[in-house]
Amino acid sequence: MASAVKSELTAELRGFREVQRLSYECAEAVAAQLKPGVTEREAARMQREWLRERGVRDWFHLPFAWFGDRTAFVNFRIPLQFFPTNRRLEPGMPFILDMAPVHKGYTADIGYSGCLGLNPVHDKLLADLKDHRELILREVRERRTLREIYEDVDRLMVRQGYANRHRAYPFGVIAHKIDRVKERRWSPTLFGFGTQSLKGLASDAVHGHRDGWSPLWSPYKFSDHPPRPGLWAVEPHLGFRGTGAKFEEILVVTDSRDPGQSAFWLDDDLPHVRRWAEGL
Repeated sequence: MASAVKSELTAELRGFREVQRLSYECAEAVAAQLKPGVTEREAARMQREWLRERGVRDWFHLPFAWFGDRTAFVNFRIPLQFFPTNRRLEPGMPFILDMAPVHKGYTADIGYSGCLGLNPVHDKLLADLKDHRELILREVRERRTLREIYEDVDRLMVRQGYANRHRAYPFGVIAHKIDRVKERRWSPTLFGFGTQSLKGLASDAVHGHRDGWSPLWSPYKFSDHPPRPGLWAVEPHLGFRGTGAKFEEILVVTDSRDPGQSAFWLDDDLPHVRRWAEGL
C-alpha cells in the first residue's frame, strides 16, 4: 500500500474506492426518496435494503439516520441514542445518512449530509466543512500527531463559530482505521456492528497498544502519535445549535517520503467534493 500512487491505485485501493462509491450512491438514492413523514428507522431500512439488493451481506456497522436536531447530537448521553428512532422528517429539516457496508471483503464508512428543502444554516455548515478536509490532509502529510490534528480541527471549528459534534461519539473519535474483512456466508452483528469488523478493530487496538499507536483517532493520550499507514475513515462533524453536518470518507496514509503520496483522500469524486467544486 505504501507504494500506491493516487493516479494509479492498487487493486486493493480500487476495491475500497468501489465500496465507498457504492455507499455514496446509496446515500444519494435514499436521500432522493426522503419526504415529510419518513422516520429515521425507515430511512435506515431503505439504506440496508438498497445495499443488500446490490450484494452487501456484512457491515462495519448497520446504517444510521439522524433527522433535525439529532444531526447535532443534541442531548446525546448514551450510545443507544445514536440508533434510529421514530423521529419524522419535516420540510427544511437537516438529515444525515451514515452507513458502513462490507462488500467483497472491502469496507467503507461514509456520512452524507442533506436537507429536505431550503436551510441556509445547513448550507453554510456544508460549505465550511471544506476547510476541515484540507486541514486534515495537510497536517497528516506533515506527520503531525493525531491528537494535534484533532486539536487543530477543534480550533478551526471554534473560529468558524461551531461546536465539535464528533466529540459525542464513543471515545470522542474523529476517525478510525478500517481494513479488509474476510467474506463469510454468515455475518452476524452485535449492537449494530459487524462482529468480524469489531474483531479486526480490537486486534488493531491490542497490537497498537503494544507498539504505541491506536486505531482510534481521538483527543486523548492514546492518539498522541503520527498517523499509522493504512486506511482511515475520517468524519469531522460540525454543529450549530440544532443543526449538524459532516462528511465521512477514506483517507489513505502511506509511509512514502513524498508528501504528495504520503497521504491522500481515496476519492475526490464524492457528493460533498463536487458540491464545493460547483461553488454551492
